[in-house]
Amino acid sequence: MAAKLIIFAACVVSAIAQYPAPAYKPAYPAAYPAPAYSAPKAYAPEPAYAPAPYNFEYSVNDPHTYDVKSQSEYADGNGYVKGSYSLLEADGSTRVVEYTADDYNGFNAEVKKIDGGYKAPYSAPAYKPAYPAAPAYPAPAYPAPAYKPAPYKPAY
Repeated sequence: MAAKLIIFAACVVSAIAQYPAPAYKPAYPAAYPAPAYSAPKAYAPEPAYAPAPYNFEYSVNDPHTYDVKSQSEYADGNGYVKGSYSLLEADGSTRVVEYTADDYNGFNAEVKKIDGGYKAPYSAPAYKPAYPAAPAYPAPAYPAPAYKPAPYKPAY
């Protein structure tokens, strides 16, 4: 059997050796020129604006929604900001936040809670379900099932 396999392999090798290997011709030139890039465009410098200080404040006191809040803020135009805001919490207390911000210290806030001070002029209505109470069903008339284990019998 081994002799047959060797003879077959020799026939295959001699048949392949009669034909030359195909010549490889690349479809593109051997070397491409380096891409030419133009110099980057110079961007216009960012305009320097004069410092623009501001000062604002607002407040809301809505008796229908009980929305009570306020805010005030001041900035000198050179990066220093100081302000505060307050709002009425649901429990009647007032939260007051005083903050400052600048380029050196970053943003710093101090939070205070002032208890009491505001009581809503209403009381919540008592809860009454919109549907009738569930019907009462009598207890079942049958006894509860009792578990009785089967007697143990060894299998041997």
